Amino acid sequence: MADLLGVETGWVWLRDPASGRFYSAAVQSLPPYLQEPVRMTGRSCWCLELFRSGQLTARNIDVVECSRLAPAVESRQAALTQGLRCHASVPLYAGDRPLGVMNLAMRGWRRLTRQELDLLTTIADQVGVAIERARLGEQSIERARADERSRLARDVHDTLAQGFTAVALHIEAGLSHLEPRDRAQGPLRKALDAARQSLDEARRSIRSLRASTLENRPLAEALGALSRQFTADTGVRVRMDISDVSSVGPLPPDVESELYRIASEALTNVQKHAGAREASLRLDTVRGLLRLIVSDAGVGFRVRGARRRGFGLVGIEDRAQLVGGRATIGSAPGRGTTVTVTVPLARAKAEAERKGARVRK
Repeated sequence: MADLLGVETGWVWLRDPASGRFYSAAVQSLPPYLQEPVRMTGRSCWCLELFRSGQLTARNIDVVECSRLAPAVESRQAALTQGLRCHASVPLYAGDRPLGVMNLAMRGWRRLTRQELDLLTTIADQVGVAIERARLGEQSIERARADERSRLARDVHDTLAQGFTAVALHIEAGLSHLEPRDRAQGPLRKALDAARQSLDEARRSIRSLRASTLENRPLAEALGALSRQFTADTGVRVRMDISDVSSVGPLPPDVESELYRIASEALTNVQKHAGAREASLRLDTVRGLLRLIVSDAGVGFRVRGARRRGFGLVGIEDRAQLVGGRATIGSAPGRGTTVTVTVPLARAKAEAERKGARVRK
């Protein structure tokens, strides 16, 4: 749209459906003043307030002064604003569902012609439909995974856990009728211990399947929500590249949980230490490994001795080891930081199959 209208810059705010917070979803050629992450957090501004209140509609596209640029405009910092002060705010909807706002700015803003307004409305409709279709497609896959996990937990509870409880009770009843020196005491007590251990294992499986770390969401959805929330809070945009890892089969809940926590810790480090304007988060599979990469182009640091400076690297490495994986941290002053975590898929598959076999039995 910036190219079609010949404007200098543009940016898109989207509303996170989970939290309701706005986050910077896309930008093009921002002026220096808006390139600072603190200027592009999800805090309220004039265009977002108009959108929230319903005053900004598909038929009410208008030019407004940018309240985020206003401090620099008032202090006459032309080099930082590049002469920009106003933008056209284009609401994005999917039917009646509000999605966000697209802003387009140029120097010496003029009133848009009817043809340009019609073009903006048409493009906004198409963008809204594309966003909604992508989200619905992701949700359908993610809900199917969550439903399957809940079904497995119910099956384990209703079959294995109940069965082991009954077996243990019957063995205890039988033992109570035996003489202390009866030769059957030994084998029956071993059987009782085995039943109790299997019951404990079944209960652990139920707790794992119902783990709330990801709030009953699959890993891909949880990482997306984490990234959007991080952008809304800090203004640091996170470029997400999350591949469909469903082809490798369901991941054990502990693997998903630890990878989520590692991503959260890595993004926290970006906020606290990196001084970066942008970060990236990638989840994919490569050469038999499940791989999570969080990187930034910030100030970087010397990895040697970083543990003593509290970068949280030990925690990241420990979490990776808990699920049979490995974490590597690459960084140097002025060259940014990359955290890479790999987990062997063979280990993840074996764990998932082991739990599935218990249910089938």
